[in-house]
Amino acid sequence: MRKARLLLFLAACGGAGPYGFAETYAPLRDERDHHRDASNLNYEEIRGDARGHRSTLVGWFGTVQHIDVQGDRATVRLAHRTLAPRNLCADERTSSCRVTVSEREGGTFTATIHLRPSEREGEEKIWVGSLLRVFGHPTGDVSDEDGVVLSPVYHRHWPRGSFVTTAARGQMRR
Repeated sequence: MRKARLLLFLAACGGAGPYGFAETYAPLRDERDHHRDASNLNYEEIRGDARGHRSTLVGWFGTVQHIDVQGDRATVRLAHRTLAPRNLCADERTSSCRVTVSEREGGTFTATIHLRPSEREGEEKIWVGSLLRVFGHPTGDVSDEDGVVLSPVYHRHWPRGSFVTTAARGQMRR
């Protein structure tokens, strides 16, 4: 019920809202500076020289594979995904559009994030299958299990069902 009211409010306001219901990716106000400043280096470039890129800010998307919560912090291991140039939409209304990331995983990365109260429980809880966009700097650490380790400065969260992968092309139009 709460989500339905939020969706109606966002549709009436014409904004992309917290889950980016727009034809193309729409950064939140708190995210804009990070979005602008993030490097365009890809996952493999950073993984190949994580120590050399410690001062590089990246803004990676990833689906949560594992989460370990300790109080108001969580260490998340994510499957790297790339953002599609356009979001998939079910119809001509922007309210039907969903942030769209690649179906294919591109490696693993790990970050310890500060959980907002809404991300600890309920419908907005960060859990396996959630999508995160993590802005952070590589620590220089890389392992087979954890992949590239990021020191995050900001994250954005999409609960399961509020985003799609490119696999949804058959059910949604562009």
